[in-house]
Amino acid sequence: MIVTIIDILLFFMLVMTALAIVNRRRLFSVVMLAGVFSLLTALLFVTMDAVDVAFTEAAVGAGISTVLMLGTIAQTSRREKDPTRSGVLPFFVVAVTGAALVYGTLDMPNFGDPNAPAQLHVGPDYLKNSVEDMDLPNVVTSILASYRGYDTLGETAVVFTAGIGVLLLISGLAGRRRREDEEEN
Repeated sequence: MIVTIIDILLFFMLVMTALAIVNRRRLFSVVMLAGVFSLLTALLFVTMDAVDVAFTEAAVGAGISTVLMLGTIAQTSRREKDPTRSGVLPFFVVAVTGAALVYGTLDMPNFGDPNAPAQLHVGPDYLKNSVEDMDLPNVVTSILASYRGYDTLGETAVVFTAGIGVLLLISGLAGRRRREDEEEN
């Protein structure tokens, strides 16, 4: 019961943050609110016991994306230009896409359903054979390191690549600012 209340509260905060993002014109506040949105999403993943996905969301969504967007703002305008076109078509596209996504989830099993296909076929096989197949006593480690090895490698590669991009961006901005300071003197 308490987890459901927390999930509803987090979802409500996500919706409020998204509405606040849409209504802002100053890009710095948009970037900060996008970081808050990513952190709230990571918290929602934690309540669903998807800690690995939550960690990736926090690192990439809140951390690295925020730094990259702040770097972009430093090199461009700090304020959004006033729209020249109507927002009816983009709203229609978003509404149709959202309706299609909701329709696509209607036949999914309920969260935690013991009769879901993943619980009846894949899960028991992992639990039964992971020690023999991987020679690891920890089932979670065998699943993440071997059965889902490519997925875990992909997540690691994304975080690593984004980190290198941030380092390159920061070093480029620092070098540019040093040159500007030297030119002023």
